[in-house]
Amino acid sequence: MLEQFLPSIVNFSSELADIYVADNASTDNSIAYIKEFFPLVHVVENTTNGGYAKGYNDALKSIDADIYCLINSDIEVTQNWISPILEVFKNEKNTAIIQPKILDYKQKDTFEYAGAGGGFIDLYGYPYCRGRVFNDLERDTNQYNDITEIFWASGACFFIRSEVYHLLNGFDEDYFAHQEEVDLCWRAQNEGYDIKYVGSSSVYHIGGATLQETNPQKTFLNFRNSLLNVIKNVPKQWFLFVVFSRLVLDGVAGIKFLVEFRPIHTWAIVRAHISVYKNFYKFLQKRKKLQKKYNYNLHTSVVWQYFILRRKQFKNLR
Repeated sequence: MLEQFLPSIVNFSSELADIYVADNASTDNSIAYIKEFFPLVHVVENTTNGGYAKGYNDALKSIDADIYCLINSDIEVTQNWISPILEVFKNEKNTAIIQPKILDYKQKDTFEYAGAGGGFIDLYGYPYCRGRVFNDLERDTNQYNDITEIFWASGACFFIRSEVYHLLNGFDEDYFAHQEEVDLCWRAQNEGYDIKYVGSSSVYHIGGATLQETNPQKTFLNFRNSLLNVIKNVPKQWFLFVVFSRLVLDGVAGIKFLVEFRPIHTWAIVRAHISVYKNFYKFLQKRKKLQKKYNYNLHTSVVWQYFILRRKQFKNLR
């Protein structure tokens, strides 16, 4: 990944940004490779692999910057990808987090699963994107070349003001990986900040380079962390209804995996729920410390619209 993607970041970013590689206690020759072939790239060596969440929290303690761009190691950036985003930060003081357009590295005219044209969340806490609803991906025909407010920005390429990052105490390390950026964006909005998508900036993402979709650990993390987002952040008047509905819907998803002869993923959902039950009190205590944003999408069930009404594109959701 470093050999393939670090050159584009160096070539198209070094004039505007200092470049760091946060090494999450790797056991290969990654650090030696960087020092030999990219001597101007800084290396932060984490002592343990705490996943995405703790990995960035640990690394950013030693990095002094006004704005952080957290970018996965499987992303190719494009010429002039940073400038449009810096311009929005400069002109919109209340904007704390920004995501560029994220396209598929393997099909460059198609949006990529992790973020696409900016993230949203439905009543039951299910994330979806402009350009991606569940596994249906849209072709990029410039339909999302705008600048618009979104609910969450993808952790695959995630710009955030450093003062806001530290105000929020960074990512919740209990998530390890997956959907911690949704939680962070939710908490940022609770504090009154805006999240934006800037479509004039584009990057290309392989996706699944760390955990592929077929890996049951990815199923476990996504189902568990999505439920943790609900427990932690859903407003009080909707809390019991949403939690109960999610338990039912996750059960349906488990049955679907069984019908598809993927029982290992059904077991991953069961494990996710066991983990949630074990951590339920802990996350209720976290919940007490947070404000709850009341204007997330209370009128949309993306599950109902996608699977029952067969609405497969963002523009058709109601």
